[in-house]
Amino acid sequence: MSRADLIFIDMCRDILDNGTDTRGEKVRPHWEDGTPAYTIKQFGVVNRYDLREEFPAITLRRTALKTCMEEILWIWQRKSNNIHDLKAHIWDEWADENGSIGKAYGYQVGVRSQYREGMFDQMDRVLYDLKNNPFSRRIMTSLYNHHDLHEMNLYPCAWSMTYNVTQRPGEDKLTLNAVLNQRSQDVLAANNWNVCQYAILLMMVAQSVDMLPGELVHVIADAHIYDRHVDIVRELISRPTYPAPTVRLNPEIKDFYAFTTDDLIVENYQHGPQVRNIPIAI
Repeated sequence: MSRADLIFIDMCRDILDNGTDTRGEKVRPHWEDGTPAYTIKQFGVVNRYDLREEFPAITLRRTALKTCMEEILWIWQRKSNNIHDLKAHIWDEWADENGSIGKAYGYQVGVRSQYREGMFDQMDRVLYDLKNNPFSRRIMTSLYNHHDLHEMNLYPCAWSMTYNVTQRPGEDKLTLNAVLNQRSQDVLAANNWNVCQYAILLMMVAQSVDMLPGELVHVIADAHIYDRHVDIVRELISRPTYPAPTVRLNPEIKDFYAFTTDDLIVENYQHGPQVRNIPIAI
């Protein structure tokens, strides 16, 4: 069993056994047939993944790691808000006729601001600070810009990353850790997807600034299982598990903007069957 499997199973059991049911409440999400999409939810879920021990992919089913990385590159490297720049179809529901999801995600990353050291967008500021002032406690990004929310087709779910550097005894290289804050998460559809995405982002940033990837702490304000997902989740967490896969980056790449999905190396990924046709609330 991977550590990620254990965390995922325990989280799902806690939500199902101890969560709050929103049936009967006024909720925004709905199913494609117009029926309200109710959830069982837990507030303030915090999970820790140590990338020094293993990559946090669950083995209960396969997480498409290269597709995870492709979306991360779309947001943080290409700084795009247009689905025509993305091979996957994850964002199609929220795109307009031109392919734009509004002033969300990559758009916010790419907005440049004036600092004392010069003009930076959010990703370039992170890279600059990690190289020039790594022990700063101010190295973070935020996609939740209240000024632009009315022009976003979907408010950001995973909305902030806080980077923090530590020095481990006996190691020459510094260790890069991060906290991912998420306001809301569909646990079945998105939990391990987001975990793996931001683990890959942490690995990319660390390699770009000559550091070692350390801990990813995932904070979810509203972790929920939708009513039409309950039986699927119960079956999923009852499955056999396997050891975590080995996941690494091409060590030749030192520039954050040079990474491609071909630079993600995945080995020994045993997993259960995929869950097909998950209904998605909108």
